[in-house]
Amino acid sequence: MSQLLSLVVPCYNEEATIEIFYNEILKYEKQIDADLEFCFIDDGSRDKTLSILRQLHAKDERVHYISFSRNFGKEAGLYAGLSMAKGDYVATMDVDLQDPPSLLPKMWRMLHTEGEEIDCIATRRDTRTGEPVLRSFFAKLFYKFINAISKTNIVDGARDFRMMSRQMVDAVVADREYNRFSKGIFSWVGFHTVWLSYDNIERSAGETKWSFWNLFRYSIEGILAYTVVPLYAASVLGIIMCVLSFLALAFIFIRSCIWGNNVAGWSSLVCIITFLGGIMMLSLGIIGLYLSKIYLETKKRQIYIVREQK
Repeated sequence: MSQLLSLVVPCYNEEATIEIFYNEILKYEKQIDADLEFCFIDDGSRDKTLSILRQLHAKDERVHYISFSRNFGKEAGLYAGLSMAKGDYVATMDVDLQDPPSLLPKMWRMLHTEGEEIDCIATRRDTRTGEPVLRSFFAKLFYKFINAISKTNIVDGARDFRMMSRQMVDAVVADREYNRFSKGIFSWVGFHTVWLSYDNIERSAGETKWSFWNLFRYSIEGILAYTVVPLYAASVLGIIMCVLSFLALAFIFIRSCIWGNNVAGWSSLVCIITFLGGIMMLSLGIIGLYLSKIYLETKKRQIYIVREQK
């Protein structure tokens, strides 16, 4: 009996890429010794994404989809896709073809060549060609920082593109935490993972949904599991106050050297108060971020809400 490979593909406003992705997958299906199942997740798209998924489902019974009641984010989309996937093996990938379908046959062969020795073939980018220099710099900084403070290792350049055994997928789905960071969860559940590297590939069509700010927020969520905007503001304000206090101290020192200091003591006192105030606001912001994680977890809200499913 042939095995089943499920492809989990989150989509948000991807009307320009879905059919391109589907046709590209069909080019390589004969190289995979398994039946295919498409699991698309419409993450509350506002374009024609859902209409295209309906058409694909009507044309190909292997195409299944879930449409959310609103935009719940890519993490919720991945979780929904893994939950609905029925395959003996499951691959998660982006619809924009930055995760090349041409690697699927190789990933399949690697999983089966080693038998039970490998549970997951994961991918990482060797290069960031085409990506803004500033984004690449902060991405590398993020991986260095999170690996320095966390026991859960996250590989630099790791993608969500991976092929997993059913046992590993079940372990990931069993983790129902609300504040999800899939790269961390994939690593935390363990299992034997082999990494496959490839050069960065630009989108096939459409525009990226990941702005610099979105990536910054996502990196903070990876470190603290989750956060909220007002608490971000408290932390950022604390940092700004610290920087301003150092600048004020430098200004007052230079002024005193040039023109002298008419009122002794006041300048240093103001700098100390400003600095300590900034440190306290920064500390309160960090504590607040952790409290917000606890707050959101204790609510036990649904990770996503399904509006339509086929």
